[in-house]
Amino acid sequence: MKKILSVLLVLAALLAMATSAALAAEIALVTDVGTIDDESFNQACWEGVKAYAEANGKTYQYYQPGADSTDERLNSIDLAVSEGAKVVVCPGYLFGETVAQAQELYPDVDFIAVDVSAGDLGGVDAQQNLYCAVFGEEQAGYLAGYAVVKDGYTKLGFLGGMAVPAVQRYGYGFVQGANAAAVELGTPIEINYTYGGDANITAKMEGWYTTGTEIVFACGGGIYTSAVEAALKSKAYVVGVDVDQHYIGEKAVAENGYNPFVTSAMKGLKEATVSALGKFFDGTWADIGGKVETLNLQAGDYVGLPTAEASWGFKTFTMDEYSKLIEDIRSGALTVSAEIADHPAVDASVTVNYID
Repeated sequence: MKKILSVLLVLAALLAMATSAALAAEIALVTDVGTIDDESFNQACWEGVKAYAEANGKTYQYYQPGADSTDERLNSIDLAVSEGAKVVVCPGYLFGETVAQAQELYPDVDFIAVDVSAGDLGGVDAQQNLYCAVFGEEQAGYLAGYAVVKDGYTKLGFLGGMAVPAVQRYGYGFVQGANAAAVELGTPIEINYTYGGDANITAKMEGWYTTGTEIVFACGGGIYTSAVEAALKSKAYVVGVDVDQHYIGEKAVAENGYNPFVTSAMKGLKEATVSALGKFFDGTWADIGGKVETLNLQAGDYVGLPTAEASWGFKTFTMDEYSKLIEDIRSGALTVSAEIADHPAVDASVTVNYID
């Protein structure tokens, strides 16, 4: 009996070791609260983790907090570290307070906070084991605004989820780009501009579309669903945000006969994740540790519009025009303001209706 018990204990120990080994992962991603297939931040950063890990033979795992709170995000980080994580990817501004604490709690673990700004850290400085990447949303917004006006749209809308700096930069960049294109074309345009924050977003968007708005830049998490729902009723259009959302519109083609996504103002969430992981594993983490870095066109291909043929929904705006625009911004020949303290200045031919 004792021999049988001993064998069982050995087997149990081996099973525990095997389970622990299976769980152990060098790279961990903790979602903000949603899933890794959220069609936004979590998914894009997870794709970056997978791409880097599989290309370089690294182990990886993701963790989803049980609730939307700093404590739950810290619990997930603690679990990841206890299971072997040496570097933890944290996507989205909701992680500000979390990583500010985590860098102190886990000094031997490095943290990659994607789209977490210095302001999100709540007055705490990033230490050597924390890297924060933020993006030049104003450039992405400019590209989208310029392109849709050059493509012939004259009645535009901007729908922001919340008036947080990243969303404001998207919006004010959009206005700047639309204004520049309108001046070049000598065409008057009108822009309705608002932030969400109420339960009647779809109704508001339906009101815009039925009174002439042709295309809306829907900027902020799942808020695009309200704009898409309203656009489809009027056979109108939307601009996606953060990632290429063309594929979301494909789901509507069979029923509605067209894809409402003309383009998307993107930031390189996946690319930023891959780049930072590369720094961690190639021994050059010191180059980015302790920094809050702005990733824009001057830093690389970190913002832009999708250029895949299937995602290029423009009728007359050309790839050559887009490439020239990118070149001008990258070289400094064209400057896009990131200021959000005041509304962007516009030409007399451009009307912007800021709506509470």
